Amino acid sequence: MTLDDGLVTANLTISLDGFVAGPHQSLDDPLGEGGEDMHRWMFEQPDENQSIVDQILAPSAYIMGRNMFGPIRGEWPDDEWKGWWGDDPPYHGPVFVLTHHARDPIPMQGGTTFHFVTTGIDDALARAKAAAGTGRVSIAGGASTVRQYLAAGRIERIILSIAPIMLGDGERLFDGLHVEMTPVEVLNTELATHITYDVRH
Repeated sequence: MTLDDGLVTANLTISLDGFVAGPHQSLDDPLGEGGEDMHRWMFEQPDENQSIVDQILAPSAYIMGRNMFGPIRGEWPDDEWKGWWGDDPPYHGPVFVLTHHARDPIPMQGGTTFHFVTTGIDDALARAKAAAGTGRVSIAGGASTVRQYLAAGRIERIILSIAPIMLGDGERLFDGLHVEMTPVEVLNTELATHITYDVRH
């Protein structure tokens, strides 16, 4: 699987019934009930799924929604919350967080800096592309953010890692969307089927 430069991509793990997070998300259960089980492929079979992990880590800049960054809603009460990922997040590059509430950038170990964008998805994408140069930009999630970029025709490639489980409820990815996609590559492993799609605009 090639790591094409300059693309705007999204990589998500999804259940058979179309959810990217389970119900009742909380500080203790950020992916909702059953959500962690969808990602077993990444942690229990890293060698078999390494090419997909490489895709997730390939981008030079990332965009995410505020709900993916953390559980806090409304105004930031203080500067204590710095994401789910500890002192050294896995991104190792600029991450642009969509929010309605301004906040100063947060530099982290390993080269990750969280920037907070209050001016909408197109401005966030422009800033991410400028930061990435000729590199890839990833719309990292969550579902609502990816839906917005898909609806706006901004995502060029999406990799869905389909876990063989049903969640029954939670956060759906494709609700309300009409998107045409062409499958270009499939990798089947025991814990997930990874399908790479080019998004048709």
